[in-house]
Amino acid sequence: MQKEICYKKLFKLMIDRNMKGHDLREKAGISQSTYFKLQHDQPVSTQMLVRICCALDCELWDICLLYTSPSPRD
Repeated sequence: MQKEICYKKLFKLMIDRNMKGHDLREKAGISQSTYFKLQHDQPVSTQMLVRICCALDCELWDICLLYTSPSPRD
């Protein structure tokens, strides 16, 4: 088993705050490619996650979820 990250909580928070992708990118100072990675649950740097948390005034666990997925060999 391996751990995977999911950013669904981030996008739910954005909906709750009536934010669009460009609003988050501008407020947090993240690039379009980083935003794309978030949309597709791909890894991003811890610094980018910290920027997002600062911009949204929230904690890390408010924007992402760590879950266990089966390994490719299983």
